[in-house]
Amino acid sequence: MENKKVRRMFGTDGVRDIANKGFMAPETAMRLGRAFTVFLMKRGSERPRIAVGRDTRHSGQMIEAALSAGITSAGGSVYAIGEIPTPGVSYSVTYGHFDGGAVISASHNPAEYNGIKYLDGEGYKLSDEEELEIEGIYEADVGLERPTHGSVGRIYDAGELTGKYLDFLLGIMEKVENTDRSILIDAANGAASALVGPLFKNWKGKVSILANHPDGLNINSGVGVTNMDFLVRNTMDAKADIGIAYDGDTDRVLMCDGKGRIIDGDIMLWVIGRWLKSKGTLGSGVVATVMSNMVLEDLLAKEDIKVFRCGVGDRYVLDTMRKENSRLGGEQSGHLIALDYANTGDGLCSGLLFLRALSDLDEDISTLSDRFDRYPQVLKNLRIENKDRVLGSIKLKEAEENALNKLKGKGRMLLRPSGTEPLIRIFVESRDHKLMNETAAMLEKTILEITSAGGN
Repeated sequence: MENKKVRRMFGTDGVRDIANKGFMAPETAMRLGRAFTVFLMKRGSERPRIAVGRDTRHSGQMIEAALSAGITSAGGSVYAIGEIPTPGVSYSVTYGHFDGGAVISASHNPAEYNGIKYLDGEGYKLSDEEELEIEGIYEADVGLERPTHGSVGRIYDAGELTGKYLDFLLGIMEKVENTDRSILIDAANGAASALVGPLFKNWKGKVSILANHPDGLNINSGVGVTNMDFLVRNTMDAKADIGIAYDGDTDRVLMCDGKGRIIDGDIMLWVIGRWLKSKGTLGSGVVATVMSNMVLEDLLAKEDIKVFRCGVGDRYVLDTMRKENSRLGGEQSGHLIALDYANTGDGLCSGLLFLRALSDLDEDISTLSDRFDRYPQVLKNLRIENKDRVLGSIKLKEAEENALNKLKGKGRMLLRPSGTEPLIRIFVESRDHKLMNETAAMLEKTILEITSAGGN
């Protein structure tokens, strides 16, 4: 059986590492820039025009300089936008009819990290296969032809594209009819920092903005979607009706109500899904990952809205949306894609669509958490070095079948390996607590028995 080649540099969201080391050393970034340019040339772009944006990290300019040197060295032209959210680069690619886009960001990771992720000419993230092809070009870098004289690429200032992206968002904001609610915003000291003020300037209710003074080192530091305690505490202290938090590159958004209860991606899918259906623009249904709570299916089924499940990761959400002809999909983590508005997860856009849906549906935000009566869940992470062998064992397959039979009509279960660590994750969901815990314990016991027996 032929072994499938796996990506070595690209992870679930681009290439990422501690800045100035490993995959994020300037030398590597330069080679990645050349590789992406050659990749676009192979697809018919004779002299690729590439939009490049970054978040607020201290290392961003260093990585941008190296990446831009690589792009121009291969004959491509760089259109440097500067600091802008990841979805802003996606918007810029389509607005400016560029051949591709590059984002310098490590998303929700701490400030010492940085990363590079690429977009195609339609503003979509690349597929696993396309990233694997770029890695192949990267490995062959020494043999790549180097253009000279007038064929060397150039770097252009494209800072005006941030204003175009803001205009797009303001167009959505203008259609939110009820702007009386008081709002507290956590910009994560990231790429949203300079945009949230102008975006909410005409909001009638009180708007308080925090973590919008990036210094290059405070991005995601105790703030943002991975530190929701900050948003909850300040929203309640301010007695605001709603709190909104983004991550460093602003492709995700999470919220809380005035009581400090989290409004995650599942609740947003429930609200926005019903709103899009009322407008006749939802498509075939809503796409959610295998981790989304079963109550999402229950509630949307009452509205005659189908839920399509997919693997964890925004690219798999998008793949399923395209396959099933859905116009809305997302993850619990707040990574939502509304294809009539954006080609990738856009925290600012998704947040505005949620506010517009609340207004148009006349929703009471303070009751959403009460009505979204989640199924209890248990998640166990087992450290297993030979996880692939264990997951492929006959004994575990039999245990899985047994678990599925017991949960039929009462819940669901999932076994999945971590993509980055030697872990097997056991996930069980059911309103029957006893059944849920017994099923999880049975699966854990089986995995440990297989491990102790050598993975058979």
